[in-house]
Amino acid sequence: MTDDFKDLRDALRHTPAPDSAAKAAAIALAMKNFDALQGSPAAPRPKSEPAPRGFLTGARNMLKSLTSRPILAATTSVAALGLGLVLVLPQARIPLPKATPEPVAETRELAPTTPPPSPAPAIARTKQAEGNLADMQAPAQSAATLGRTESLTIANAEQDLGLVPAPEPNTEAFANGDPNPVKVTAESPVSTFSIDVDTASYAVIRSSLNAGQLPDPAAVRIEEMVNYFPYAYPAPETETVPFRATVSTLTTPWNPDTKLVHIALQGRLPAVTDRPALNLVFLIDTSGSMDEPNKLPLLKQSLRLLLGQLRPEDQIAIVAYAGSAGEVLPPTEARSSAKILTALDNLAAGGATAGAEGLALAYQVAKSMTTGGEVSRILLATDGDFNVGVSDPDGLEAYVAKQRDTAYLSVLGFGRGNLEDATMQALAQNGNGTAAYIDTLAEAQKTLVDQLTGALFPIADDVKIQIEWNPAQVAEYRLIGYETRALAREDFNNDRVDAGEIGAGHQVTALYEITPPGSPALRNDPLRYGTATPATGSPDLGFLRLRYKKPGSENSILFETPITDAPATDDAQFAAAIAGFGQLLKGSTYLNDWGWDAAIALANAHRGDDPYGYRSEAVTLMRLAQSLSAQ
Repeated sequence: MTDDFKDLRDALRHTPAPDSAAKAAAIALAMKNFDALQGSPAAPRPKSEPAPRGFLTGARNMLKSLTSRPILAATTSVAALGLGLVLVLPQARIPLPKATPEPVAETRELAPTTPPPSPAPAIARTKQAEGNLADMQAPAQSAATLGRTESLTIANAEQDLGLVPAPEPNTEAFANGDPNPVKVTAESPVSTFSIDVDTASYAVIRSSLNAGQLPDPAAVRIEEMVNYFPYAYPAPETETVPFRATVSTLTTPWNPDTKLVHIALQGRLPAVTDRPALNLVFLIDTSGSMDEPNKLPLLKQSLRLLLGQLRPEDQIAIVAYAGSAGEVLPPTEARSSAKILTALDNLAAGGATAGAEGLALAYQVAKSMTTGGEVSRILLATDGDFNVGVSDPDGLEAYVAKQRDTAYLSVLGFGRGNLEDATMQALAQNGNGTAAYIDTLAEAQKTLVDQLTGALFPIADDVKIQIEWNPAQVAEYRLIGYETRALAREDFNNDRVDAGEIGAGHQVTALYEITPPGSPALRNDPLRYGTATPATGSPDLGFLRLRYKKPGSENSILFETPITDAPATDDAQFAAAIAGFGQLLKGSTYLNDWGWDAAIALANAHRGDDPYGYRSEAVTLMRLAQSLSAQ
């Protein structure tokens, strides 16, 4: 044997001893990882597909193998062997001979002469190996069974190498304002706001509660909770008036020394055969953020339900947007359902979110579809995450406001985690449309089937409400909700100021809490120098004024009626319970010691006719919120 080979052999004598337990554990773990990669009950791999051998798979297996201590010991031995070769071979500077390998007996002479490890580490390694063997034998166990530290090490290492994407941060943003304050009637007798028939907030709240979480208080818009439910309000008495107003009062559930004024509007519901033809543009978000079961797949299912409610002559077009926007389906009559469904089914998620470009193209398509007499509406379906082009609510608001004469714009929100509610509200409010959130197929049924006529066919635009309270009967008042719909007093008579729309058959509910003069519930001290209270012999609580425009008209029509102390119905009582529900979720300071038990009892007592179970579901959500609040 040459001196060079003798030097090499001597260098190798100092490598650590092989660890049989580590070797067994490494083999076992490798087998487990290999088996796991072949498929799982959640996502079976087709038998015809070969086992993955790419870089990512190999790196992931390597990372998992390197996390347990015995495996680390074994790989340390391999590393030392490699280091010995690197150190010795350059010094020898001779090529390796092409001779037959040395016999096994000679190889055994390379065993190290260092003393064996102490018993404690050996026992620890043995127990670790036994644990890994048990993990391998356990059926369908998650990575958590390998130990919290090991799982975290694997996850962090894989993220560092780009093997697993980091979890997306929660970027949800909600449009809301501070709760309306109590106002002194003698100082500010007039209250003005735009009506709202959106329901998105209630569905978002339900989604949060069903996920075991209390909703973000900013997500709670009480008027949208109250307006979510159908009510048996009186219909308009004549065909010439688009809606009817009904006002009643009841004792405030959370304060016996105040009253609630319940204002109800019922829109006229014309015969379906009398409605004009519809031009509908589906503007569908197909960006990468939509690639979740409760987003694009649920969106497709929801629009399928809507298609079944259209008339054959209605026209459908589909515009999709991700990194850019494109027309997926040119204007097509609804009778060609197979063609429409094929275009819908072929949509796939991926890329950025060029929402502004999609909006521009949708308005362009809607304009090309209009020939006269039809109703044109863009139905935007998105998670609200606009990140390419004009993405801030103010910029989108200005753009949509300029385009609202071309087509109405309604928004359907899908999914959670990056729901840009503020953007959706800006689009719907300035596009003369409505906003809804769809978290289940049942909600799609309610929004796009049961309430389709109201959702798509307007009967009154720019509807504003103004109430002048009688200071002789009302000392203080508070509007519950509608924080994002407040208008200045002078806006009421300005027909250039935008407001909400009422669709066919739509209902609008508003609640005021009022305090009579001399009540112990008064929250404001009288002014030092006094404010003269006008003498009036009228028993009216106030006077209600409404302004609205017929669709397509630029001039508003005025409607007026006194507010009297009329008795409330079960519908008004249930609406009060839902208003209390919303205030509890927001942590309102106006509820005194009124709590969940009282809210649940009030809702249960006035559920009335509930054919679809919406009110029963509300009681269940109240109970969930009560339990979560107790935590």
